[in-house]
Amino acid sequence: MKQQRFWIMSLCVVGVILIIWGISSAFNSKPSVLSPNNGYATGSVTEGNTSTSSGSNELPWDYQVVESTVGDLLDGDMVLLPNNERISNDQNFATGDKVWVLTSMSANMQTDSQGRNDVTLSQWKAIKTFKTKEEADKDISELKKQLTTEVNLVGVYKTELNGKFRYFAVVDMPTGQKVKQPISEERYASFKDKQQVEVILEEVHDYSNYDQVMAKFRGWAN
Repeated sequence: MKQQRFWIMSLCVVGVILIIWGISSAFNSKPSVLSPNNGYATGSVTEGNTSTSSGSNELPWDYQVVESTVGDLLDGDMVLLPNNERISNDQNFATGDKVWVLTSMSANMQTDSQGRNDVTLSQWKAIKTFKTKEEADKDISELKKQLTTEVNLVGVYKTELNGKFRYFAVVDMPTGQKVKQPISEERYASFKDKQQVEVILEEVHDYSNYDQVMAKFRGWAN
C-alpha cells in the first residue's frame, strides 16, 4: 500500500515538473520573425544585381573622364574643383594640382509587366583620379565596350498622322529591357519577316562589380 502511494506521489511530482517546463518554454521561445522561414518575402538578391518584385534594378549607365583641380585637403581626402566633390587622395595630390577624374553615372530601371522601362539617372560621381589622361582613358576603355551581336526582334509597326507614316522597330536587349527605335521605310520592309536582327551594342560594366553589365543600343549593324 505504501509502495503504491509512493509511485502515485512520484508521478504527480513528474507531472508538475513537466507543466512548469512547458510554461517556461512558451515564455522564452523566439518570436516567429526571427525564424529562418517566417513566411515573409522581402525581395531577392542575386550576385551582381539587386532586384525586388517591383522589377527595380540599379545598373551602370555611363562613364566619362574630366579634368579637375585639387582644392582643399581633408583628412586623407581631397576636394575636386569646381564641383566641390570629395574623394580619397590616394596618390598624394597637392592643392592646385591638375588631375584627371573618372566619373560614373548609374540608372535605376523599373520594368513593368509589358516590358516598358522607367529610368531614373543619377548625378555624375567621381570614383577614381589619375595623373594623366592616358591612364584614365585606359580604365574607361575597359568599362565601356562596343560589339556587334544578334538580338530578338519583337516586331515592327507603323503609325499615320495627317497622311504621313512613321516606322518603328522593337528589339529585346540582352539585359532584358525592350528598346523601340524609329526606322526608315526600307528597313521596315526588310525587318517585317525577320525574328532576329544585328545591332551595335555598348556594354557598360559596373566599376565595383565587373560582371554586372548594362547593354545599350547604339545602332543597326547593317
